[in-house]
Amino acid sequence: MHVPVVIIGSGPAGLLLSHLLHVRGIDSVILERKSRDYVESRIRAGVLEMGTVGLMRDVGVDARMNAEGILHDGIYISVEGKRHHIDMKSLTGGQTVMIYGQTELTKDLIAARLAHGGDIVFGAEDVSLHDVESDRPGVRYFKDGTEYRITCDYIAACDGYHGVGRQTMPKETLKTFERVYPFGWLGVLAKARPAADELIYASHSRGFALCSMRSQTVVRHYVQVPIDDKIEDWSDDRFWHELRLRLGAEDADLVNEGEVFEKSIAPLRSFVAEPMAHGRLFLAGDAAHIVPPTGAKGLNLAASDVHYLSRALVARFKDNDDTLLAGYGVTATARVWKAERFSWWMTSMLHRFGDENSFDGRVRQAELDYVLSSQAGKTMLAENYVGLPY
Repeated sequence: MHVPVVIIGSGPAGLLLSHLLHVRGIDSVILERKSRDYVESRIRAGVLEMGTVGLMRDVGVDARMNAEGILHDGIYISVEGKRHHIDMKSLTGGQTVMIYGQTELTKDLIAARLAHGGDIVFGAEDVSLHDVESDRPGVRYFKDGTEYRITCDYIAACDGYHGVGRQTMPKETLKTFERVYPFGWLGVLAKARPAADELIYASHSRGFALCSMRSQTVVRHYVQVPIDDKIEDWSDDRFWHELRLRLGAEDADLVNEGEVFEKSIAPLRSFVAEPMAHGRLFLAGDAAHIVPPTGAKGLNLAASDVHYLSRALVARFKDNDDTLLAGYGVTATARVWKAERFSWWMTSMLHRFGDENSFDGRVRQAELDYVLSSQAGKTMLAENYVGLPY
């Protein structure tokens, strides 16, 4: 079997890439290790840049997003219980973000790919990539104990941090950059009304907190916890109490409790792998980079990678022009590093590192004070939060 493009991974990056190619008449096959039910139930991000929204609209997979997504013009930043508003729409000339869960976006894309005859192989195990430096690379995988082989023109690895894509890159040419943060986020999904009309980022002496949402009836809230904390240490009552403390006395009553149906602790890290391409193999999304979730950039960076890669593949197949493919790594990585900087900056500025009385701790406090008191500082935050242009 031969197809133009094999895509490893059926997360939003792989699915969106496949559909962007489909609307331009380019076939692809998606190989996914997990089941469809597993993929559609993974809990992930929920803040979409307008660039990501635009890509969904470009491929016509936007009906449910348009109906259920919630446009936000800004965010709140609470400092020791005092809330400040960042009016992103006015600061950026009209740019906003949309609240729409990654889980729902994934469901929409899977349904669209299958409705258009897309080939998604769920349960593809032991995937391996071969001859990626040749003009006819290959992929081998097993499904229900049977071995399958596919040849293709290009391979797009959208298979996450632990995927085979980056592992196939030559170790002598691959360079990685990483920062691991000394805390995690304890997050809950609960059936409750949002605390406010927009997200609240809270910087407090007890630690960071975030009041987010997935809809008008489901909230996603987080509190910063030590990296070695265990889920069993955090009852629902303890979580709600701690969240209220970090919002401060004036805003504590904004929190609406509800049935908690998911609870997890996620470590925070910044990670970048370079280059994002080797031979006929291209990395996209978490296969190439991870950001701490503070800046809401993970899914959106994957979407921008796919924008660049789909455009490059279309130019290659439709115009026989390799220029964009040759430049994909440089083009995508430039935007990645800007998002990495912003996510690191937001994380550093809003969290507690246990050194608040040191030089670094005082500088972080001064940074937050400056941003909230400066039009230029708030504009810089807003421009990055809504997403830099492609």
